[in-house]
Amino acid sequence: KTVGFDIDLADKLAERLGLETEVLTTPFEGIQSGTSLDTGKCDIAISGISITDDRKTKMEFTDPYLNDNLGLAAAKSDGFKSLDDVKDKKVGVQAATTGETYAKDKGISPVQYETGGMMTQALMAGKVDAAVGNISVISAATKADDKLELVETYDTGEQLGAAAKKGNTKLTEEFNSMLKEMLENGEYDELVQQWFGDEVAESLSVAEGSEG
Repeated sequence: KTVGFDIDLADKLAERLGLETEVLTTPFEGIQSGTSLDTGKCDIAISGISITDDRKTKMEFTDPYLNDNLGLAAAKSDGFKSLDDVKDKKVGVQAATTGETYAKDKGISPVQYETGGMMTQALMAGKVDAAVGNISVISAATKADDKLELVETYDTGEQLGAAAKKGNTKLTEEFNSMLKEMLENGEYDELVQQWFGDEVAESLSVAEGSEG
């Protein structure tokens, strides 16, 4: 069973609409290009999607539900301090994400993985020396495996949104209403704390200054 912060939001939305959640696992390329939404493969994509101007032309975004800068994770025992230390190492990224772009821009030739889960599993198994990705993704690995650490973070100003097919504002507005309620009743903060822990919860939360 797929679990996580995004899944909990999806379940909450489905419950609100009187529907069953059907989770579709698909390469991120299909999500970020809008293809999975346009072809009706899925109705809403809640998959750690950073809101960008380019993506806004292809899909309908909700209000941001998570502030999600990028970070570098690695084994504590390696003692890495920055990206410079891993330039000649195997660095995992999720294909077609901002993490991949960032790593390449910094002169790294990354190892691509189709999903964030596959990337973090590779890190936990020692198949890669480090991983660059959204903090929400890599901090889940460092929380699950105390041999790993969040080495550093990069303030890229990214925010995550859920996405629907262009023009499907009914679904995005339902999500926005749900998010507003969760922010007001404290449920949102509980979920952020549950999935990401003390170390990064405050930086990820949109509870304060969530407009924009």
